[in-house]
Amino acid sequence: MFKSLFVFSLALISGCTTVVIDEYRRSDGELAAGDTVVILGRRHSSEYETEPDLIDCVGRELHDPARGVKVIPEKHFLDAMYPWFEPRTAPMHLRSLDRLLEIPNVRERMEAYGVKYIVWIDGSTETTASAGSIGCSIGTGGAGCFGFGTWDKESDYEASVWDFRDQELSGKLSADAKGTSYMPAIVVPIPLIARVQNNACKGMAAQLQQFLLPANGKS
Repeated sequence: MFKSLFVFSLALISGCTTVVIDEYRRSDGELAAGDTVVILGRRHSSEYETEPDLIDCVGRELHDPARGVKVIPEKHFLDAMYPWFEPRTAPMHLRSLDRLLEIPNVRERMEAYGVKYIVWIDGSTETTASAGSIGCSIGTGGAGCFGFGTWDKESDYEASVWDFRDQELSGKLSADAKGTSYMPAIVVPIPLIARVQNNACKGMAAQLQQFLLPANGKS
C-alpha cells in the first residue's frame, strides 16, 4: 500500500534547541501483541558512525510495552545475531536481507525474537561553529575565570523502517536538530548546554511510536 509523500514537523524548544521531524510513510503501522522492534545504527562510513548512545536513547524512549512497543536493545540483538549484523556483513538493502534470511539460523533467531520492524538510523551530531574565549588565572586573591564562549551543534539523522515479515520499506523519518550552547564565566564558568542530540532522540522516538502502531493505537 503506497501513500503520497507528506511532511510532519515537530518543534521542540528547550533552551536554544529546535528539532524538526520529517516523515515519509509507505504503509501503516502493524505492531501486534508479541511483535518486537530492533533499533540499529549504521556504522559503515569511514568518516563517522551513528553514535551508540543515540541508538540506545531512541530505544529507551521508544520502548513502551504498555502501549505495545517492545524494543530489543541493540547490543543484545547484535550479540545474539553475531556476525550477521556486524558493520561489514549487515544488510545495507532489503534485497541483502532477503539473501541473509536464506541462512536458517538467521531466520530462526529473528522469528524467535518476534521481530516485526528493523529500524536503521544513519547520521551524526557535530559541532558546526564556536566563538568567544574564557581565560582563567591564579593570583594572590585566589583563582578565577572570565569570558564568554558559545558553540553550535547540529544533529542530522535518518531512520529507515524495514518491515521484516513483509520484506518491504515501510517508510523513513528524518530528525534535524540545531542548538547553541553558552559558557559565561565570571569567576566560575557556568555551562548552559543545548541538548541537541537528546532532543533529536526524543523527537524521533515520539514519531516512531506513531509510525509503528496501528492507527487506532491498539496492538
